[in-house]
Amino acid sequence: MGLRILVADDHDLMRRGLRSMLETHPGWEICGEAHTGAEAVAKVQELKPNVAILDISMPEMDGLEASRQIRKNSPKTEILLLSMHYSDQLIRDILEAGVRGFVVKSDSDRDLVLAVEALANHKPFFTPHATELMLTNLGTSSSTFVSEGETLKDRLTVREREIIRLISEGNSSKEVATTLGISVKTADTHRANIMRKLQVHTVSELVRYALRNQIIAP
Repeated sequence: MGLRILVADDHDLMRRGLRSMLETHPGWEICGEAHTGAEAVAKVQELKPNVAILDISMPEMDGLEASRQIRKNSPKTEILLLSMHYSDQLIRDILEAGVRGFVVKSDSDRDLVLAVEALANHKPFFTPHATELMLTNLGTSSSTFVSEGETLKDRLTVREREIIRLISEGNSSKEVATTLGISVKTADTHRANIMRKLQVHTVSELVRYALRNQIIAP
């Protein structure tokens, strides 16, 4: 079965360009298009694509809010957000929305294809610009995660590293619990313990830690 992709962008030229480029890839099919965030949410719920590519700036509902609703209504659909710009705050918002893919429109076509391939295999992909921001703007709380001479292996259990990976990839506590065969309450307890142990307070800080310590790939 081929990869089904939905493309949402309020610019017709951009949607046509994405369709033309992606459909040259063997086995990839554009199953639907949308020109507003609200339309994207509705079409994802109707068509259940494997990957939804959304522009962040769209009328009626922006890509971030559309992503939040898609994550809620169609959790198996992976989301790739596109933007003309990037910033630390935008990356933080994207991660908090549970999105695992982000590409800047000025990136190469190859980056877009790599992002879709990664998401098709349920792996995160962030533009090199975003990854650089994550790794350089760590802040004091995340830069002091591991003391001198201490390794990640010393600090975290195997189960905790697995939970960090799942959370960093955008999984909710319920999805983590299902994957690991534990209760949602136990997953929440692990999450709280990890946050306290690593002295982090947000998912974005946890993702930065996972990237820095190679728990997930950039």
